[in-house]
Amino acid sequence: MMASSGFAVAMCGLSTAAFAQSTGSLDFEEEIVVTGTTTTDVAGVEIPDTSKAKQVLNQEFLSKQNPGQTVLDSINAIPGVSFQNNDGFGSAGGTLSIRGFGGDRISLTFDGVPLNDSGNYAIYSNQQLSPELIEQVNVNLGSTDVDSPTASATGGTVNYRTRKPYEDFSVRMAGSAGDFGFMRIFASVDTGNLTSSGTRAFFAAEKVDHRNVYGVGKIDKTQVNARVYQPIGDNGDFVSVSGNYNENRNNFFGSVSLASFPTTKDARFANITRCQVAAARPGIRDVSNRCGSAFDYRVNPSNTGNIRGASRFTLSDGLVLSIDPSYQYVKANGGGTTRGNEGSRNGFYGYIGGQPYAGVDLNGDGDLLDQVEILQPSQTQTHRYGVISSLRYDINDQHTVRINYTYDNARHRQTGQIGLLNTDGFAIDPFPVNDPILDVTGTPLTKRDRLSYAILHQVSGEYRGELLDDRLMVNIGVRAPFFTRELNQYCFTTSASGFVDCFGKDDSQNAAYAAANPTYAPPQSRTYKYDKILPNLGFRFRLTDDLSTYGSYAKGLSVPGTDPLYDSLFFADSPSVRPVPETTDSFDLGLRYTSGRVQAQVAAWFSKFENRLARSYDPVLDQTIYRNLGTVDKYGLDGSIAFAVNDNLRLYVFGSLSESEIKENVQTGVVAGSPVFAATAGKQESGSPTNSYGGAFDINAGPVSFGALAKYTGKRFVNDINTREVDGYWLVNLNARVGLEWVGLNDKTYLQFNMYNAFDELFVGGFGGDLTSTSPFVQVGAPRTFTASVNFQF
Repeated sequence: MMASSGFAVAMCGLSTAAFAQSTGSLDFEEEIVVTGTTTTDVAGVEIPDTSKAKQVLNQEFLSKQNPGQTVLDSINAIPGVSFQNNDGFGSAGGTLSIRGFGGDRISLTFDGVPLNDSGNYAIYSNQQLSPELIEQVNVNLGSTDVDSPTASATGGTVNYRTRKPYEDFSVRMAGSAGDFGFMRIFASVDTGNLTSSGTRAFFAAEKVDHRNVYGVGKIDKTQVNARVYQPIGDNGDFVSVSGNYNENRNNFFGSVSLASFPTTKDARFANITRCQVAAARPGIRDVSNRCGSAFDYRVNPSNTGNIRGASRFTLSDGLVLSIDPSYQYVKANGGGTTRGNEGSRNGFYGYIGGQPYAGVDLNGDGDLLDQVEILQPSQTQTHRYGVISSLRYDINDQHTVRINYTYDNARHRQTGQIGLLNTDGFAIDPFPVNDPILDVTGTPLTKRDRLSYAILHQVSGEYRGELLDDRLMVNIGVRAPFFTRELNQYCFTTSASGFVDCFGKDDSQNAAYAAANPTYAPPQSRTYKYDKILPNLGFRFRLTDDLSTYGSYAKGLSVPGTDPLYDSLFFADSPSVRPVPETTDSFDLGLRYTSGRVQAQVAAWFSKFENRLARSYDPVLDQTIYRNLGTVDKYGLDGSIAFAVNDNLRLYVFGSLSESEIKENVQTGVVAGSPVFAATAGKQESGSPTNSYGGAFDINAGPVSFGALAKYTGKRFVNDINTREVDGYWLVNLNARVGLEWVGLNDKTYLQFNMYNAFDELFVGGFGGDLTSTSPFVQVGAPRTFTASVNFQF
């Protein structure tokens, strides 16, 4: 889906180029502005004059989106980006791809802090920062900065930065209401300068609540943020500490098999039948009536938080040190229900064959005869520590170098404790880990039990030269990441697909179960290590003051996530069974025109992908299936033009073409001793659009402004053998704003109206693609959604 128009434009030049991820990268790129022309924005769109294909959206653009909208929906207006939002509000999740690379191949960072899941690299779009606090978001297409702490950025990076606290005292309050019971309140307080040295801070909070667009569940989100900022002197040095905490209590909705996709708009809103858990009957073998098993009853809770430090110190003339430490915490789960058994399985108690066997009375009827519907989510708790440090040295006005050290350490605890349901089918506690069901031995029943450490040590260096009277800029960089994956599997791995039977760490039944099942891989630990030298080269040549050409080459690396690594434990350790990392060779060549009235860019790109590991999620099995597509070539064109006709009318046009070619047939199994292959050779990867294009306008007429953005997302193949595809779709979003200066209020007080999917298009939303299936699970695209907001600020 696409972001609503945000084309109220600031036509002034920017004093800095906040286009990088970490403080060190930001500091390094700021010098481009000093030695070159000043970058301007048109209609909230900025195209930095660097050697890479980048595009930036600033707060002027973001402020016109639906209130509370995820920033990942907003960047859908950037060519090469495709995002399908699960609803029109941004708190229910979505599906992201850039140039055909899925979200697990895109590095998402927040003030330089990595937000991808440390286990499977997934992106959770509904947990992002309140948009009012985002200074700008930049998208780096196809490559990453040399100091980026990423294990999987072969598809590029998305980074957004928190605004600084204001120097003057300020209070802001915004309230919104809309369809589906949508209510949102946002409030922030800026202290202004508290000391003569400029110490200042802000504090902010957000609350969102609405019922699910489809189904019986709801969305409930709470977020708080704070930042303290201390400038040091007047040369740009500073120290800063920021904090973010976010809670989501969301029910699943809108996920259906493609074969069951609604054929009419009204069918999207088919009511989910309310259910009642069947009463327990003493002395009779009760069987679950599956109340609570529908997607809409499933809850996806998350508690996430981080503390982010940032600093810049000038050590001497031309020598600058930056250090950005961080800590992140995650407690989250997702998944469905299953039938819990009160008896044993062949004398064993635990999680066997996908179901728990408890040996205790689960429904309180006094017998051990029953099957009872229970909650069985996949629980994850993560503690993650990191630091990005950079030392820059200006050799002279034309030559600059920097060296960097990056560290990232994530302790990733994955369990699957089970819990009970209320009589209405909803969970008693969305986090069963808080009070799990115990089996007869007193051990928590869990469908998985593993502990992982994902560790990165990375050194990197970069040189930038300004040559030929600053017309030619050259970047030469290299990064050397060293990855360690420590795996501790406390369950029995029963198949090459990673299915497990689980009794718990050091359980007394483990020895007997191993003896009874010698073909299963017993609990074990294993360590994998990966490293590679990754060059990063680029140039920008200024043909005139406004027109430049640029090009870049980047070697990319994507280390396997812990999920496919755990699958490999089914086999005895050897080089042949160790999952190999993915690598890319990515090239960009483009032309760029930037002036006070126009921001335009066109780029041709090519990426060669080796050992392409694709994945698809089955929400019924709560299982991710991986497939290695081997060598894949990806190529395309991206382009955009933002044009300010005059101070009252702005126009924006953008578009992308994206193609891929799988080079080999993928083996799917062995029959009668002979390998069986899927006919993937010469086919295109599934899940992402082959083309997209759109346009927008913004009109200002005194206190009233009106804008629209329309985007067409092209066809997407459902599988990698290209036997089925879903149609393309148009999405049109509208916004209007009425300033209230005419009633005596300031220019920051206004009414705003947004219409998401204004023509109520029925379309297939996000999906991950599959190897051969013609009916994977897909999301139903968000229906038309209206919101009205009022904003006060003084």
